[in-house]
Amino acid sequence: MSYILKDLTQAECFAVLEQSRFGHLACCKDGKPYVVPIYFAYAKGAIYSFSMPGQKVDWMRANENVCLQIDQRSAGKGWTSVVVDGRFEEFPDSDTWRSERLHAWSLLQKHSDWWEIGALKPQSQPTDTASEHIFYGIFVRAVTGRTALPVD
Repeated sequence: MSYILKDLTQAECFAVLEQSRFGHLACCKDGKPYVVPIYFAYAKGAIYSFSMPGQKVDWMRANENVCLQIDQRSAGKGWTSVVVDGRFEEFPDSDTWRSERLHAWSLLQKHSDWWEIGALKPQSQPTDTASEHIFYGIFVRAVTGRTALPVD
């Protein structure tokens, strides 16, 4: 089977964002890239997600410029990929950011496994310190996408 490659319109890219909840987040610090899987929720120009402290959060705090890549695949039916150029914004646990944190949580908690990737760590966490749950947004600056459509 052969395919034809087509650029997506902005509306089509945003439709993919609205339907998706898993992607790969890229950040960069000191000229080194770092890419991790995340669960997210999209609403009105912002991508909301959750994490525990770690390299991803440290790097996004150091450089707010991030990129999110989402793909959709169907067996024998081609693929669609969307890339978001965005700006990281943390929602600290404070009165100032309370409504934004609650909004992020309300969108994310609609799915039972929303917290898994952001909360799981390969090593055990110290029990004498409280875990700081980090909610954050990626505010969309630009979005592009492509799709490969099967040609009969």
